[in-house]
Amino acid sequence: MNKNDKPSFEEALEKLEAIVEKLGDQSISLEKSVELYEEGLSLSKICTETLESATLKIEQIDQAMNRDNKEES
Repeated sequence: MNKNDKPSFEEALEKLEAIVEKLGDQSISLEKSVELYEEGLSLSKICTETLESATLKIEQIDQAMNRDNKEES
């Protein structure tokens, strides 16, 4: 995957979980830990943005449904 390809939420979360597990391994080098941490931050940002977008979409759907229900009353 190149830098322009954004992983899906599920892919990012899976990779993030793997990174957390690797960071728990005390035998990895400091350099590798920093590299994994940086990748983890990037994946965390992707997950957060995806969740925020989904939350906004759900709120918009709820508002539209509430407007429709009020108009029918």
